[in-house]
Amino acid sequence: MTDCLFCKILAGDIPANKVYETERVLAFRDIDPKAPTHVLIIPKTHIATLNDVGPEHNADIVEIFAAAREIARQEDIAESGYRTVFNCNADGGQAVYHIHLHLLGGRHLAWPPG
Repeated sequence: MTDCLFCKILAGDIPANKVYETERVLAFRDIDPKAPTHVLIIPKTHIATLNDVGPEHNADIVEIFAAAREIARQEDIAESGYRTVFNCNADGGQAVYHIHLHLLGGRHLAWPPG
């Protein structure tokens, strides 16, 4: 996807502050963090929205959540708590159309989020 910001990061065309990478996923710090820890976890396969996830993406989705768990541990927020968020489409707050899991922590996170 030549117009996809996250695909450009995956290709190395745009720099990112990477914190975790496997064969299936890449995680990097959000450039506009909403918490002391704010990491985006993306599949290396381009999937535009959660509505586009199918059975063929099962391994990618499992690995995204495994990455969140590991990064929370590495960032020392696993025990105190953290939030994971997928946004889907415009009304859901999705700005980049390549699915990504937000991992937020390092402070008390209020509810509802807004």
